[in-house]
Amino acid sequence: MAFPFSGLLRRSVGSFLVAALAGAPLAAFALAPADVAPLAADDFDAKSAAIDKLIATHDAASLALLKALSEDNALATDGGEVLILDGDTAHDAATGKTVAAGDAQPVTLNNLLRSKVTGALSGLQLDSPDVEARRAAIGALLKNPDPAMKPLIDAARAKETDPTLKKRLDTLWAMTALHNPDVATRLEAVKLVAARHDLDMYELLRPLVAKKPDGSFAESDAGIRAVAQQGLDALDSIQRRSEIAGTLFAGLSLGSVLLLAALGLAITYGLIGVINMAHGEFLMIGAYATYAVQNFIQHHAPGAFDWYPLFAVPASFVAAAVVGIVLERLVLKHLYGRPLETLLTTFGVSLILIQATRMIFGAQNVQVINPAWMSGGVTVLPNLILPYNRLAILAFSLIVVGIAWAVLTKTRLGLFVRAVTQNRRMAACVGVKTARVDSYAFAFGAGIAGLGGCALSQIGNVGPDLGQSYIIDSFMAVVLGGVGQLAGTVLGGFGLGLVSKAIEPFWGAVLAKIAVLVLIVLFIQKRPQGMFALKGRSAEA
Repeated sequence: MAFPFSGLLRRSVGSFLVAALAGAPLAAFALAPADVAPLAADDFDAKSAAIDKLIATHDAASLALLKALSEDNALATDGGEVLILDGDTAHDAATGKTVAAGDAQPVTLNNLLRSKVTGALSGLQLDSPDVEARRAAIGALLKNPDPAMKPLIDAARAKETDPTLKKRLDTLWAMTALHNPDVATRLEAVKLVAARHDLDMYELLRPLVAKKPDGSFAESDAGIRAVAQQGLDALDSIQRRSEIAGTLFAGLSLGSVLLLAALGLAITYGLIGVINMAHGEFLMIGAYATYAVQNFIQHHAPGAFDWYPLFAVPASFVAAAVVGIVLERLVLKHLYGRPLETLLTTFGVSLILIQATRMIFGAQNVQVINPAWMSGGVTVLPNLILPYNRLAILAFSLIVVGIAWAVLTKTRLGLFVRAVTQNRRMAACVGVKTARVDSYAFAFGAGIAGLGGCALSQIGNVGPDLGQSYIIDSFMAVVLGGVGQLAGTVLGGFGLGLVSKAIEPFWGAVLAKIAVLVLIVLFIQKRPQGMFALKGRSAEA
């Protein structure tokens, strides 16, 4: 496999070659025929030694030949000569004279030799006057360190003046000096590698503490082994911290999704006492509303595509709220007080909504594309990247919770909702139109579920069965937190997410769900009202 070069590296090498070849006599760059002859043979060990010698020479002629090898412009003749092809012209690599290419064939390199050539070209850029060229060369060598580069790295360390690059060169030097015959050099190298605290260094340190088949250590010096083991212990600690942080973030991410799905259910279930099996379809409606807004923006305002979520959020809320209020007015208001019939009816409504979606959008999943500002992620630990879309959903869920809290505690509608939730009859006696409050609250809860669907569309494909994956978990979060309790739903959603993700690495996703369900059942047995008991006369009754 060929190793690609960065554009910067190619430009730097090319400029250097042009300047060097144009400004000095040809004889000054001649190589000995014996230096290049092994490249025309079939012995890859001899070719490797020849490339090492080119690296050690690192003059203009050597650089030109290495560049030709990397670009497959080096040819081998039957007589053992190596030619450099420049357009339609061929030059003898040893003498620099123009010759006829004839039947010359490209020099054959295996992947190891190509990697060596790539590293050599990077190593020869370590003394470039361009800081960016040196930075690119050091980065390339850090990914694939080669002990053959040590002379070039030593020279670069002695001349480097940039403190940041000097530190990276120290690490690069250490990576190439781990097997130096001198004990003091190896010890210094191990200390530098261990101090880097980079998980990529694990495979460099582990052989130093490994044992041979005969029981002896691969590294003879006990001091070096001790330093290497300390470095490995530090890397193991970093790995554990990264795994714990990753599990916590995954749990919070799942919890934010469950929270958005359960928040609306907590309002409707707590207020009306209806077990709405069609609640998951409000998520699906919000997701498809986001998909429709995305397509509309793509076709009519492609320049504003990155901002389509700003239009999708209200659209998903309104779409789900409209369907919710229609469902409540046409179906659910006739079934209050009959939980079994309500359960079966909403299950049937769920199937109707799923089939209607299949008829409108098709049975296949559709893709909602992340805007540019939600693509990628931020690196917080060596092996932990937090995706921007997950961070955005986490922040979005907290904002939605804040809005729901403000509506329920700071508005007239919220006052009526709380009154009806605590004691419906008394609220009706003082003039609250409970039927209207039911409709508004149900629409509000359905709209919040639509916002959950908008968020879900950013982390996966959207399909007619989207809501079915979250309805059971939503009910568990509501029951665990306490029916009708906003704070309980928040804790229940995040708690379920964290516990599930903590168990998954040990038992798998399916057994983790079963374990969470068992834990919730046991908890409800001890505390039937959930974590937060509903206050009011109806609750006490």
